[in-house]
Amino acid sequence: MSPIPVPLRRAVILAIGSELLTSHKLDTNSLFLTEKLNAYGIVVRYKVVVGDDEDDLATAIRDAVSCADLVVTTGGLGPTDDDITRAGVAKAFGLTLYEDLDVVSLIRKRFRSRGLKMPALNRRQALVPEGASILPNPRGTAPGLWIETGGVICLLLPGPPLELCPMFEDVLRTCIAERTAGHRIFRRVLTIVGRTESRVEELIHPVYSQWRVAGRRIDTTILASLGQIEVHLSTRTDDSDRAARLLDTATAELADVLGNSLASMHGESLESVVGRLLTNRGNRLALAESCTGGLVASRLTDVPGSSEYVLAGWVVYSNKAKIDLGVDATVIKQHGAVSEQVALAMAVQACRRGQADFGIGVTGIAGPSGGSSEKPVGTVSFGLAGPDGPIQAFTTRFLGERDRVKFQASQTALDMLRRELQRV
Repeated sequence: MSPIPVPLRRAVILAIGSELLTSHKLDTNSLFLTEKLNAYGIVVRYKVVVGDDEDDLATAIRDAVSCADLVVTTGGLGPTDDDITRAGVAKAFGLTLYEDLDVVSLIRKRFRSRGLKMPALNRRQALVPEGASILPNPRGTAPGLWIETGGVICLLLPGPPLELCPMFEDVLRTCIAERTAGHRIFRRVLTIVGRTESRVEELIHPVYSQWRVAGRRIDTTILASLGQIEVHLSTRTDDSDRAARLLDTATAELADVLGNSLASMHGESLESVVGRLLTNRGNRLALAESCTGGLVASRLTDVPGSSEYVLAGWVVYSNKAKIDLGVDATVIKQHGAVSEQVALAMAVQACRRGQADFGIGVTGIAGPSGGSSEKPVGTVSFGLAGPDGPIQAFTTRFLGERDRVKFQASQTALDMLRRELQRV
């Protein structure tokens, strides 16, 4: 494998197999490959799923080499007629396939070790494009292939993760690492809660647009998910200290404009942030949940070590359960089960009965039925209490199906506590 003059910087991943174009099979290999390539400073330009068609694959290969230094294919190296990767790649590069007798011998030996005779069909797996280097596969019959032509590398990997992952790790260490000039991609993920995607963009665009003007090489991506926004910062360099300084400065500048809506500078989940804050302060929590059905407590206790700060929780779905917890029946009758007064009373009783430093109360209408013109589906009330009594209560409305309402309500409850913990 002779060296190429330009370091590897850009890659394209082609996942091959008609089954990946159905709803029955997911392409998880591309996620693994992207993570590993990024760790070596190689940016994945795009990923494509190609069915079992030789001409389609050849076209996809030609498109990929026009914008990438490295093309990685996964799958399609089996012994059957629909395994077209070798032929499609050979067609794309104008190469001739030949049968490698050493590979035939290795495949035959693998079958013999299991007490089996090699089917003649498996000889297809020994077809190799001229000039290709063979990558051994101790976990399967399909060898990988490394093709270097026209300043581009095409890496053919088997589809099963058990075979692909160790083979690719080995190729990274022995062939790819030396061609990256020591570069890596360094990332920072900011988690924002309580802001819309458009509002986050309005706040941070004046900041990151100046980075470009100043020649600071930081790529910025905004990702919206249910209940939160993520801002991904990345930079490619061979100097980890420089990357840390660059990302630290960028994060601090964004933190200034995002204010208390910035929940984490390191991509932590909201439940992890709340858990860390409770631990650092030595505080403990109790919860009373109605419409979320224990989801807030479940998310908190998904975090290892949460037994140190989650003391107790009650799912008080019915009015009777709320009254049994200690909520005054007249408060429910006067204001309704979904009200700030009831949410706050639930929080106070959870805090008192759990002997906690903080108590959370959540009550609402998750739907699809149960709403009214005054309190439509998606209406949720929140309450937060401390050992000295009520702290705050508010009501908001979420859109979406039942599960979306429940998750957003849990997110808002956690964020309510986070902001209070950071405030004090």
